[in-house]
Amino acid sequence: MSVVGVDFGTLNTVIARSQETVVSMSSQMKCPIVQPPPFWCGGHIFGQEGEKYTATQLVAMYLSKIKQTASVELKLPVSDMVMSVPAWFTDVQRRSLMDAAEISGLKLLRLMNDTTAAALGYGITKLDLPGPEEKPRRVAFIDIGHSNYTVSIVEFRKGELTVKSTAYDRHFGGRDFDKALVEHFATEFKEKYKIDIKSNPKAMVRVAAAAEKLKKILSANAMAPISIESLMNDIDVSAMLKREELEELVEPLLARAHVPLEQALADAGLKAEDIDIIELVGGCTRVPALKERIQKFFGKNLSFTLNQDEAIARGCAFSCAILSPVFRVRDFAIHDIVNYPIEFTWEKSPDIPDEDTSLTVFNRGGVMPSTKILTFYRKEPFNLEAKYANPELLPGTMNPWIGRFTVKNVKADSKDDFMVCKLKARLNLHGILNVEQGYYVEDMEVEEPIPEKDGEKDDAMDTDDKPKTRKVKKQVRKGDLPIVSGTASLDPPRSPVLPSKKNTMNMEDKLVADTEEKKNELETYIYEMRNKIDDQYAEFASDEEKEKLKAKLEASEDWLYDEGEDTTKAVYVAKMDEIRMVAGPIAQRYFDKVEAEREEIRKQEEAELQRKREMAEAAKQAAMAMEAAENGGNGDEVMTDAEKVEPEVEEK
Repeated sequence: MSVVGVDFGTLNTVIARSQETVVSMSSQMKCPIVQPPPFWCGGHIFGQEGEKYTATQLVAMYLSKIKQTASVELKLPVSDMVMSVPAWFTDVQRRSLMDAAEISGLKLLRLMNDTTAAALGYGITKLDLPGPEEKPRRVAFIDIGHSNYTVSIVEFRKGELTVKSTAYDRHFGGRDFDKALVEHFATEFKEKYKIDIKSNPKAMVRVAAAAEKLKKILSANAMAPISIESLMNDIDVSAMLKREELEELVEPLLARAHVPLEQALADAGLKAEDIDIIELVGGCTRVPALKERIQKFFGKNLSFTLNQDEAIARGCAFSCAILSPVFRVRDFAIHDIVNYPIEFTWEKSPDIPDEDTSLTVFNRGGVMPSTKILTFYRKEPFNLEAKYANPELLPGTMNPWIGRFTVKNVKADSKDDFMVCKLKARLNLHGILNVEQGYYVEDMEVEEPIPEKDGEKDDAMDTDDKPKTRKVKKQVRKGDLPIVSGTASLDPPRSPVLPSKKNTMNMEDKLVADTEEKKNELETYIYEMRNKIDDQYAEFASDEEKEKLKAKLEASEDWLYDEGEDTTKAVYVAKMDEIRMVAGPIAQRYFDKVEAEREEIRKQEEAELQRKREMAEAAKQAAMAMEAAENGGNGDEVMTDAEKVEPEVEEK
């Protein structure tokens, strides 16, 4: 078994092993976007026979492919995984990924914020971190990827990291640079070649791919060309762009580069000069203009000790190794923070008219994971809901609702007094909120005898009817309270169905792959036999057999590119067997001759070896006889050249 870390990115996914959102994107997408129902994470697509798949199912399919890729590379089964997510992901998005991992058969040990994963990969290998009593090393991790820009201020001490703040811009990334280039070239091509690429989705995709490549070239060169053959209406296009022109095009974007940096420092209560190191990760940090803006903001050199593409996945792999019992890794504590404040609301108790009905339990910037105990005084079952306290901080129009929790078996005590109900709310290491446990606390009065003193024992013996002295002792009794949770996670009835459905789809995918393999195998066999029948098989087949085999091969090839273009695996196997029925006897004669030649060579080698043995033995006897005659002794054994080569001959 092995563990892996996965950087689940917007454009690329990286696997490491030990050793307004919809509205803003829809105009750039080249496929339909479907609005999902309320409280339902994801859209849906239409599969075979009009079948619909949720976003969770689609991610589960992708995770299954990731699992397969990792298993093939490691040559081991993969079961445990830590996956990175943007720090701004909400509870519903995180639950969706957890469900997707469960459907795909992966045990998700942790959902880890991107920059926290990068920080772990940075700190766990450092041996020079300050001690517990020393000033911490403060590092700013800046991750600018394909679609978003995240900054985290992290403090390091020996054996631990503490995230002090995280800030982000969800609409700042490499695709925004690409979009600016596409808009520029759309205008230029319209003026120069009289074509409107915006009216042709395929042309837009090709220009976007060329723009991304151009952006990367301009990161290292002052000027770069763009050239696309037959872009639209059989027209070839080309243009040149300077780095300065690119920077002018994205100036509105670059002007926002300082905003997350300022926000992160403000939330951490620090200044730019308090930061010791600035680490950059993410592919977009290679853009020179961005690096210049960031360096100017902090007033110090930037650090690139982390692999910009693999740092986050590497950190996830370290975290997975720490959490997995399979590996033994250096202890390293991770203290992350809450990015959105979470509050609980409930209905006012009729017996407590001045009771508050809401409470912010997890504040923004608080430690995560974290546990809070909520106390309620009730005489009957009650409900409470969890939601984000500041909906304006959430992505787009994301619903702030997190979950509804019903506390059962609540009743008044024997004196018609309130039951003291305590609920354990936990924001776990995944960033997911649950009310994990409910219990009641009840005070009880219990009588118990007072121990008698030595002088009082005689009196007790004289009068047996004298009542014993007792005192009252208070005890606390606890009992569980069942809680029914309603969250965005998969409903229990659907949980076992989706993995089974996924396995069925995997089997269908395997059948498709096997069918394609058999088709390719048949095509390869046809070409091989066509070449061999006139070459190495020529002397082993009669003219009639050759003509029959060639006719069969030609008929099979015609069928393959006509009716056999799209058929089943069994049909391809049957066609292969038909050809082998004709070609089999010819091939067998060839292999019989080859085997006979090998046998003849083996016999010749054995005979040669035997001859050398006899010569060696004769030489040995002659040498021994000569030495015995000269010295009057038996003589030492003599190793001849023939004996030295004997093992070599035997190996052949």
